[in-house]
Amino acid sequence: MINRLLTTAIAAIFLTGAAFAQEEESGDKDYRTFSAGGEVEYGAIEDSYTADLVMYLAGNQFMVMEDLIKDFQSKNPEIAKVYVETIPPGQILNQQILKQGQIQGKDTAQNPDLYASVNLGHLKKLKAADLMDAYMVYTHNRLSLMVAEGNPKDIKGAEDLARDDLVQSHPNPQTEGIFRFYGSQMLKDMGIHEKVTGNADCKGCWAVEGKTWFTERHHRETPDRIEAGEADVGIVWETEVRYAKAEGRKIDGVEIPASQNQQDKVAYAIGTLTNARNPDNAETFLDYLRSDEAQAIYESYGFVRASKDELASKPIPAG
Repeated sequence: MINRLLTTAIAAIFLTGAAFAQEEESGDKDYRTFSAGGEVEYGAIEDSYTADLVMYLAGNQFMVMEDLIKDFQSKNPEIAKVYVETIPPGQILNQQILKQGQIQGKDTAQNPDLYASVNLGHLKKLKAADLMDAYMVYTHNRLSLMVAEGNPKDIKGAEDLARDDLVQSHPNPQTEGIFRFYGSQMLKDMGIHEKVTGNADCKGCWAVEGKTWFTERHHRETPDRIEAGEADVGIVWETEVRYAKAEGRKIDGVEIPASQNQQDKVAYAIGTLTNARNPDNAETFLDYLRSDEAQAIYESYGFVRASKDELASKPIPAG
């Protein structure tokens, strides 16, 4: 089942070809409206006010959405239009929910039906603002290393990040949760954080001159730098390695063992807003996320299944 889903996903990526690449270049792919008939519209920001289900989700699951939403709508065709944003969850929280935000010069709804983040602290802020009461964890991710195709530097694991002969490209610690909460912790646990980062706190910068680059937006920038020969290795999500390979990018991945890759800590938490326009449809989607079909789709892209206990709704703990 999982292999078939992955094969289908890879085929779909290649079949969309130049059109998808154009949408990715424009950034519109982060704002998609899915119709029950199978159509996908890009950049229709106004749909955040009118769709039958509106979801603002952590951006690093963008590659899953088309398979996921199409399967959901095939089972729930009455939810005819689903609007999905997949951008950094801190940006969503602070610039679209807690205050009025704009995308491409258009106002965005402050009350999506569902909001998800890899940081439970974001949901605690919504609880403090009386905007969310309950949540569930619906999937996990894990850290991996992205390297050039064929692994020419013979990088064997995260310990090699302490080597002096590598140029590195990592997510910045200011706006990228993957590094701020997880990558930096892994390096600290290994005792090599200062050597790798120089304890720098910046983005789009050399953290260690000529050795470690902190990206502006890592999931696009790191594979570009590796393919251009500007970097040898970068900390990414395992899902990003799989997606880049599915796109035909000239990269490979080096797995990081479970004892280091933070997979037990990287939990995607989702909840319904108390002022949601479509709370019943939101609950229908949460039920769908608990299904084997939804979990298999996430797993096919490299995510780690949530347990039965994690998939149960529970109160958001106090901040």
